[in-house]
Amino acid sequence: MTIDPVINHMKQLQQLHESLLSLSKRKTEALKTNDVTGIQQLLIQEKKHVQAIEKIEKQREHSVTQWASEKGIPPRERTVSELIEILNGEEKERLQNAYEALILVLADLKQQEKLNTELTQQSLQFINMSLDLLQPSIQSVNYGGKEANNGSTVKRSIFDSKA
Repeated sequence: MTIDPVINHMKQLQQLHESLLSLSKRKTEALKTNDVTGIQQLLIQEKKHVQAIEKIEKQREHSVTQWASEKGIPPRERTVSELIEILNGEEKERLQNAYEALILVLADLKQQEKLNTELTQQSLQFINMSLDLLQPSIQSVNYGGKEANNGSTVKRSIFDSKA
């Protein structure tokens, strides 16, 4: 067995992650414009992408295990880096290229998701600040609290004066 199935799975993972990156960029724009329904639709699409990625990843792991057993390599979870060290020639170069391309897309996706997280945090802070402004605090409702009633001098208004 050649390493081709593993390389094909890596390319599929790269394509799915590129598509996920595109969705993440669209989500950034939706966050900027406060498009809640758009964000909800994008989250549903992202969930489908993540499920597909998990499925392909399991297939990749199975292909690696199968390849390793056919080559007489001890059966344990192998990383792509370990495979690159074991391989030589054209297969090594092709796997290395697929690995590097996937890593680059993952780095871009991580950066984009970090931006989305920051935008979401800012939106939540704005919402909390707006709610604080709209809902008065308990202390300000009483206009002075209990300290005014415990004072030694009695304050009188101009309507409660002696004649």
